[in-house]
Amino acid sequence: MKYEILGKNGFVPTQAIKDYAEKRLSKVVSFFGPDVIHEVRVVCKVYRDHQKVEVTIPAKSTVLRAEVSDVDMYAAIDRANDKLVSQIRRHKDKLKNNLEKEGIKQAYSQEFDAESLEKEVLATQLVKNKQVELKPMTSEEAISAMELSGHDFYVFLDKDSKRTHVVYRRQDGDYAVIETKSV
Repeated sequence: MKYEILGKNGFVPTQAIKDYAEKRLSKVVSFFGPDVIHEVRVVCKVYRDHQKVEVTIPAKSTVLRAEVSDVDMYAAIDRANDKLVSQIRRHKDKLKNNLEKEGIKQAYSQEFDAESLEKEVLATQLVKNKQVELKPMTSEEAISAMELSGHDFYVFLDKDSKRTHVVYRRQDGDYAVIETKSV
């Protein structure tokens, strides 16, 4: 298990913060088996009036993510951990059903059965470039993955049509799918 704890905006995480983050996030990691999570990435940012912690945990068939701001870095780490645990509990049944369909249930530990993202800076106008591995899934599975990632949209490969689709949360709280087609 690799914990990558980074600082941004001139902040350099102390060993105490690194140890604290590892200790607190071990609860989230313990929901999964040792072959599922290989890396936990924590980015700590300091602003004038608050601190921000971003946690990203790539796991098989899903990405767990939390972003929390607080005036105290330790409190932000605690809140990020609580947010991740809450996401896991909230989507436990959906994940369990989807993972059983995919045949990888045995990879998860305890009673919980719950894509790698790479970023690359290309230019001054482009802030982030992420690459995602598209796996065939249904719209319902994509909605579950989107909720776990904490984003408002999710790109996926539709199981039936084998085309790239985007599921997103509308302003009214409902979900919608953008389907692609070749020209």
